Amino acid sequence: MRPCRAAGPNAGPPGKHVSRPERFLAQNDYVITEAELRRLTPDERRQLARTLAAIDLPHPLIDPRLRRRRRFGLLFMTACCLGLAAWIAVLVLTLPERYTSHYWPAVWIGLDIAELAAFAATAWAAWHQRQVLIFLMVVTGTLLVCDAWFDLALAYGSRGFLMSLLSALFVELPLAVLLFTSARRLVRVTIATMMQLSGIEGPAPPLWRIPLFADGLEEALPARLRPRSAQARAHVASDVTAAEGSSS
Repeated sequence: MRPCRAAGPNAGPPGKHVSRPERFLAQNDYVITEAELRRLTPDERRQLARTLAAIDLPHPLIDPRLRRRRRFGLLFMTACCLGLAAWIAVLVLTLPERYTSHYWPAVWIGLDIAELAAFAATAWAAWHQRQVLIFLMVVTGTLLVCDAWFDLALAYGSRGFLMSLLSALFVELPLAVLLFTSARRLVRVTIATMMQLSGIEGPAPPLWRIPLFADGLEEALPARLRPRSAQARAHVASDVTAAEGSSS
């Protein structure tokens, strides 16, 4: 790609120097013009935008403070897993088979109030089309699963067990599955949109293969889709390198 002098509202006739404020002066006088950008394919333009963004916005984990926080988070979660496993063993050995609970209405009413608040927040986020909808769907689905679990476990052996079972099978668990699958679908749509803007072709990979910060997303694609993305990336990178070499 041939680097050209920028064309814009301040550009003058060829050979005539146009004065600009000092704070707007670039490192060199040669940039890619809009006409040359229009001659690029959509994938090349997306990859060029991604390359420029990567220069201005490096990977978040390059920051030493974020790396320390990540290590702390991993250690903390490992400690939580070990502590919870030990606590489960203690409960297995010490919990009585029967226990009389106090404030029984407050327990269930509090859980239902939490579910009501979660449903209301989910509805608000869906109406306003906010990204927090994904998080709220997961929270609401989790509360429904907890409701079904406690209802079945605590009603087992009583006359109300059949009603609890029907409620779990036809109301709570189906709603939870609907919320979980909808949240997953929204995440995949977001990833697919980002892939299109980045010039990466193909369907969105499974969520467990997608990097946290989408750095190296091409590696999560099926092998048959990687060469085209790599080719477009290499083509744009060579054009940018050639432009930088000509301007130096």
